[in-house]
Amino acid sequence: MLLKLERGFEKFANIIGGITAIVIVLMILNVFYDVVMRYLFKSGNIAMQEMEWHLFSIVILLGVSYTLKEDGHVRVDLIYDRLTEKKKAIINMIGVITFIFPISLLIVFGSLDFVHEAYAFNEVSGDPGGLTHRWLIKSMIPISFVLLIVTSIGYFIKNLNIYLGLHHIPEHKFEEKKADK
Repeated sequence: MLLKLERGFEKFANIIGGITAIVIVLMILNVFYDVVMRYLFKSGNIAMQEMEWHLFSIVILLGVSYTLKEDGHVRVDLIYDRLTEKKKAIINMIGVITFIFPISLLIVFGSLDFVHEAYAFNEVSGDPGGLTHRWLIKSMIPISFVLLIVTSIGYFIKNLNIYLGLHHIPEHKFEEKKADK
């Protein structure tokens, strides 16, 4: 049951990763267009320049959830790699409960007024020719942290499965390489 639940959460995180990949491609195309227009045709577009950082923001905000699923976040590997898989799983589960959940909830609830205000005042770019509907990009903040909470539940379940021995994970420990003399 737990393994099936874990696979469901992993599929969800993979969808987020796929969306992030599409946004990266869109961002690359946007930057390419902007560079070509600016340097070959001496023409610039404020909205397209703003779209670059909007797309980059989406990549970062959505990428956090997928990075957690892939176990690609930053940690002190020198210590962590020396631990058994069960100890790693315990650390990961404690990290989800003590760090990811509280911070994510704080950001979700703290940013809702921020988004609502941008929507209520119909906030637009301060630059002439800039993007309208600024609330759309601001809404990615609470959305991304809700997605992080969901993927964190899957990450917790994955580590619980490891702790319970439902996964066979090969041990790989940090080993110092000795220089040949």
